Amino acid sequence: MAREVWARGDAYEAYVGRWSRRVAARFVAWLDVPAGRRWLDVGCGTGALSATVLTLTDPAEVTGVDPSDGFLATARAQVADPRASFLTGDARTLPLPAAGFDAVVSGLALNFVPEPAEAAVEFARVAAPGAVAAAYVWDYAEGMELMRHFWDAAAALDPAGGELDEGRRFPICRPGPLRALWTDAGFADVSVEAIDIPTVFTGFDDYWEPFLGGQGAAPAYLMALSEERRAAVRDLLRDRLPSNPDGAISLTARAWAVRGYAPGA
Repeated sequence: MAREVWARGDAYEAYVGRWSRRVAARFVAWLDVPAGRRWLDVGCGTGALSATVLTLTDPAEVTGVDPSDGFLATARAQVADPRASFLTGDARTLPLPAAGFDAVVSGLALNFVPEPAEAAVEFARVAAPGAVAAAYVWDYAEGMELMRHFWDAAAALDPAGGELDEGRRFPICRPGPLRALWTDAGFADVSVEAIDIPTVFTGFDDYWEPFLGGQGAAPAYLMALSEERRAAVRDLLRDRLPSNPDGAISLTARAWAVRGYAPGA
């Protein structure tokens, strides 16, 4: 069975990058970090969250870390601000010194780390005393509707396809597990917040075509199917998706965000 692929930044942008940028703005505003601080973006991907931090908070610096060289190439091309730098690295063993950042954040990445608890401990290690540490992940089980509709249609045609459904595979993408992850890592004053954004597609093609890019679990699963089975998923989705009189498809994407603070002054 195909697994998710994370290599091409352009395909990711078309699939969920355009929506993650909207979540990033709400997330950064929620953190309310003063200007002039040092930020670390773990699992920075194509740089959506890093770019938002640069735009909204006037930081001293932003360091992005990601294991995908393809995503990092896109981030470097899109984020030209000299205060930003991007490094190859693993969230579980960050290539950075201890206590070096005033804000340690992660957008839509923690659930893809094989041992998210190890990543949370690393967040605590590199956070300066009193620093904010925060992350957000999609609510795959319910609130991320563009993916929920896809997997429900795929499962109706191929029950085995449910093995890749992120709603089943990522138990930390819920308020309780997220809170526990942060508390167990030693962060104080932990809180969890829902971030809902509209995801409006101009028509069915606008919804469907990003799934053909192969980036992520659903697109990887789809592109591993035969052309006939792929067409069956497409046709079922076309019948099931709600549409407005003008053909637009109005859905909602929900992310769960967690925030806490490193011990110390």
